[in-house]
Amino acid sequence: MDFSATYKVLVLGDSNVGKTCIVHRYCDERYYDTYISTIGIDFKQKLINLDGVPVKLQIWDTAGQERFRTLTTAYYRGAMGILLMYDVTSLDSFNNLSYWLRNIQENAAPDVVKVLAGNKCECTAAQRAVDKERGDKIAENFDMPFFEVSCKQNINIEECFLTLARKIREQREHRGENFDEEEQAKSGNMKRSTSNGLGPFTLGNSSSEGRCSC
Repeated sequence: MDFSATYKVLVLGDSNVGKTCIVHRYCDERYYDTYISTIGIDFKQKLINLDGVPVKLQIWDTAGQERFRTLTTAYYRGAMGILLMYDVTSLDSFNNLSYWLRNIQENAAPDVVKVLAGNKCECTAAQRAVDKERGDKIAENFDMPFFEVSCKQNINIEECFLTLARKIREQREHRGENFDEEEQAKSGNMKRSTSNGLGPFTLGNSSSEGRCSC
């Protein structure tokens, strides 16, 4: 299938929050209940229909372990969107969002699109360590959409990625408009700078010894 654009997306968060699970659930429509830690980084592609327009998502599943985090930073380059995840049953994974947000600020493009996802929302009230309101608050503070998701029960997975893709498209369109405006402004400045009231500049071939005549 032909596609009109390719969006590079990173999935970030602590180890064991469900990054690999959400990628497999979305791309393969399968759920794996056995946990295998991602070594370094993994990569999947998915062609989606984004409001009638075919788009390719390149989804990079990054390792959350401390020893791989320096490797992960190399993959920020060119990233248009980031799905930032935590586990609603793990308070540590939620508290470590500050680390990941700082990492994004230091390594990603300033206008990178972010979506926050709290995984394992199918858990019981006794298992839950992070209330939904806390996720809402941090998402609001950093101006990013927020979803509580469940890889196990396939809750809000597609909505999460589609929202990310739509916001990337909006960002690209906005960037394109700004680029056009900048080019028009540059063109206008150039015309004004060359219009000095003396007429066009021409090279003379008379006895002026190579000097120009205006």
